Amino acid sequence: MNPERIYQVIRYPHVSEKTARLQADANQYVFEVRKDASKAEIKHAVEKLFDVHVEQVQVANVKGKVKSFRFNVGRQNDWKKAYVRIRSGEVISDLQPE
Repeated sequence: MNPERIYQVIRYPHVSEKTARLQADANQYVFEVRKDASKAEIKHAVEKLFDVHVEQVQVANVKGKVKSFRFNVGRQNDWKKAYVRIRSGEVISDLQPE
């Protein structure tokens, strides 16, 4: 994979209560990724960026919400997230809460 593409595949980590619980219990991390990224690309990018071994990648397409502000109705963009399970005993230290 092109080195530039590695940095484009993973946009940023998705942080919520559910993802914090997944990190602690199942050794899974959640990232927002490009819509056109495949599971193989996501796996390769996580392994190269964070120096860990990925066991499984699951992806979900999230539909954007419809929001209204005053009299204007708008829609948020659709996005894609990836649930990445890494080998037990390994952690992604950059994403750990302090």
